[in-house]
Amino acid sequence: MEEKVNLAGIIHESLNNGPGIRRVLFAQGCKHNCKKCFNPHTHGFGCGTDYKLDILIEDINRNPLISGVTFSGGDPLEQANAFAKIAKEIKKTNKNVWCYTGYTFEHIVKNSEKNPSWNELLKNIDVLVDGKFDESKKDDNLKYRGSSNQRIINVKESLNKNKVVEFNLD
Repeated sequence: MEEKVNLAGIIHESLNNGPGIRRVLFAQGCKHNCKKCFNPHTHGFGCGTDYKLDILIEDINRNPLISGVTFSGGDPLEQANAFAKIAKEIKKTNKNVWCYTGYTFEHIVKNSEKNPSWNELLKNIDVLVDGKFDESKKDDNLKYRGSSNQRIINVKESLNKNKVVEFNLD
């Protein structure tokens, strides 16, 4: 059986979802339902379009302008198995991988034993932007996030040090 991921949409070349020119994959499905979410159409499960993983990966690798890939949503952790497989293949080409989620890093690590695909996804991404969007902490001046409670985390360093290490944007 061919592996697929259900997406709400794709931005083929973005400058706003992490550094450099990026391919952005918007997961379909989210349990967080953050008030004033900028992508509420991505909340329903199974409402998007199914894409074959091998075709998505091949298309990303064929574009020489792309320096990285960003998983957004919805919440990619709701389809962590598919996104982990995409991330693993993308990492082989030295592109960086960012992932946005409403879950906190601590929650993901604590629950990764129950959700092995969460752990596999974490191991194959470089940066995690974590936490639910909080309208009361919205700040239009923040880079790559919508509210001040959200963190931009260096995943590899955080896993190595067993504590959150924020990603240096400079």
